[in-house]
Amino acid sequence: MLKRISVTELLEGMYIHELCGSWMEHPFWKTRFLLSNPKDLQRIRDSGIRELWIDTSKGLDLPSGQTVEQVAEETAAVLLAVTPVVEGKRTALEDEIARAAKLCDSAKKAVMQMFGDARMGRAIDVAHVAELVDDIAASALRQPHALISLARLKHADEYTYMHSVAVCALMIALARQLDLAEAEVREAGMAGLLHDIGKMRIPSALLNKPSKLSDSEFATMRRHPKEGARILLDSRQVSALVLDVCLHHHEKIDGSGYPDHLAGEQISLFARMGAVCDVYDAITSNRPYKTGWGPAESIHKMAEWSKGHFDERVFQSFVRAVGIYPTGSLVRLQSGRLGVVLEQHATSLLMPRVKVFFSAQSKAPIAEAIVDLAEWVGRDKIVSRESAAEWGFCHLDELWTGLSAR
Repeated sequence: MLKRISVTELLEGMYIHELCGSWMEHPFWKTRFLLSNPKDLQRIRDSGIRELWIDTSKGLDLPSGQTVEQVAEETAAVLLAVTPVVEGKRTALEDEIARAAKLCDSAKKAVMQMFGDARMGRAIDVAHVAELVDDIAASALRQPHALISLARLKHADEYTYMHSVAVCALMIALARQLDLAEAEVREAGMAGLLHDIGKMRIPSALLNKPSKLSDSEFATMRRHPKEGARILLDSRQVSALVLDVCLHHHEKIDGSGYPDHLAGEQISLFARMGAVCDVYDAITSNRPYKTGWGPAESIHKMAEWSKGHFDERVFQSFVRAVGIYPTGSLVRLQSGRLGVVLEQHATSLLMPRVKVFFSAQSKAPIAEAIVDLAEWVGRDKIVSRESAAEWGFCHLDELWTGLSAR
């Protein structure tokens, strides 16, 4: 049974079904979980959340006439009796990085071949595409942030191909965050990998132009969703969901997108997912005409645009999938140390693992150390996102990947 209660009534042992209010007002990845940690209880009380829904069939209730003290006596028993859903054990980021780097290289070659076939009018090898999606899905299951973050580190001249790999990985992570069935997760990955195949019908000089497109050039570029849909229709091997993402990943919730100016619920869930994943990878990537924004800055920008551009629920789930401070973000801690985000916390958006390496006060390097902010509650925390360019850090990515510059 669902029951709406005040935060002041919340107790350990209750199963939180939904936190009322803006998702930015609380620090949790998941909104449905058994409250078993007193620190989590305190974080909720300290947040901007004032009310929430609990599920009394999965956790503790506070019946009328029962005192807090009486309920507290039952808490330990409830925590033992109710077993929360536990995700499979994840591989540590550093253990998955090398494997994901090899996958990025092989995926890029596979996409180049596939796109080359499309440019020459040859049929797409959908079976090969499916195998590649399975490999990417397996990597994301082992460690969801390794491949996503590595794919972001593409060179400008490989953008068209690696963008498809990155959007595939992002779509898979987002689909799992939305609790879609695993078959739908694979469909989402397939859609991400093929969403931009229509660019093979756009002149290469236009795709790689190192300056702003003219109005006529932009009009030509905007043809790529329909061109991609034609390619996929001719292949007769992909689902309607995959085709729809290819055709409508540039639509916006307010109807100002293209090619069909769809709005709101006219846009399918998968196309709304594609819109978010496509934009995130685009703005975090170095392009021929623009240096990409940092991942945390990109999330901040997208949050500002989200009302008219993105589906709010989908965008919120996307942030929970990649983090408010995604892997690779440069952040400043309350202690004055600068660090790069390594890995997200299992339940909190605000407490990732961070590798610190620089003092903002002395403006000098310090001994590198990994700080797990979940273990530093009350002693240190992230106070701001920072710009690597403004600090003059040229090899920030090597700090978190452990790999030489790609």
